[in-house]
Amino acid sequence: MNAGSEERTDGDGGRRRAAVIFNPVKQGVDELRAAVSEAESEHGFGPSLWIETTEEDPGTGQARTAVEEKVDLLISAGGDGTVRAVAEGLEGAGIPVGLIPLGTGNLFARNLDIPVSDIPGAVALAFSGIDRKVDVLRARVRRPDGETETEVSLVMSGIGFDAAMIANTDPDLKKRVGWLAYVDAGIRAIPNSAPFRVAHRMDDGRTHRSRVASVLVANLGYLPGNLELIPDAAIDDGQLDVVRLQPRNFWGWLMVWRKIAWENRVLRKTALGRQLIDLTGGNKRREVVYSSGKSIDVVIDGEPQEFEIDGEEMGVITAARFVVDPKALTVRVSEPPEDKPADKPATGDPKEVVEE
Repeated sequence: MNAGSEERTDGDGGRRRAAVIFNPVKQGVDELRAAVSEAESEHGFGPSLWIETTEEDPGTGQARTAVEEKVDLLISAGGDGTVRAVAEGLEGAGIPVGLIPLGTGNLFARNLDIPVSDIPGAVALAFSGIDRKVDVLRARVRRPDGETETEVSLVMSGIGFDAAMIANTDPDLKKRVGWLAYVDAGIRAIPNSAPFRVAHRMDDGRTHRSRVASVLVANLGYLPGNLELIPDAAIDDGQLDVVRLQPRNFWGWLMVWRKIAWENRVLRKTALGRQLIDLTGGNKRREVVYSSGKSIDVVIDGEPQEFEIDGEEMGVITAARFVVDPKALTVRVSEPPEDKPADKPATGDPKEVVEE
């Protein structure tokens, strides 16, 4: 559905209205206000409702307020944490969301080809783009004291090394160099990363026990730095994608890097490259293991592990269950997705315990 550029009215004959949920500490808010004002006039919208996020509420309550106000468009201005919180507050509302990337990684926006360094361009897309329904992941986690919490994820959740890397990222360096600060944190975290054991089950398949450095549950596949973590991931395929990182030593970490930076990003793109992967045994290596399905249960064997959602540190957990909520969020994008099968085959197996 194209939002169109002509003036449209609601059932009472009034002009449509947008709500802008924004992080007031981010740079670019003044430019955002000017761009929204221009887009309102161009597309026949009335003055927008502006709602600031807070440290206590990064967007969930604000989204619920926008729903109560019956706005026609919701604009999320911030990073991945802001849009994640907004999505949680919009559950079932069906209001389209325009993304204005003002964060560090902006992975959700990048994977949807939203302009990352062009505020006026992102605003124009929010008011006039195509509505695309995308999946939402819902995570129920258990804390060491037995308490459980439910969270929303749009990008990727991590247990173990990935979360420790997020926790150890230098905030001052992050402000100066953006997502490159995560690379610095990752390099520093590798020497201290201790593998741990987990029991995990995809859908109603068999239970596996693995020794891992990290378990990643993703809704999309691309990372900053031109890295492709999950080549077959799609944000609207009704599946969640799971990656187990299982390096045994420093050489194993090099093989992880080779997989996501060279094999996935370069070699898999051509028939010759795929033949080279086969000839060099790339498909048989176990440092990076993929699976996909509708849900996954993960139980940590031993000490609780660090947990992160969409680049946000979330403390430690002992277990988690992730499920996909297909096409639960409507986002404004520039082009419709390429035609592809609605679902890819899941990797479930008969129920039994497998030691890996």
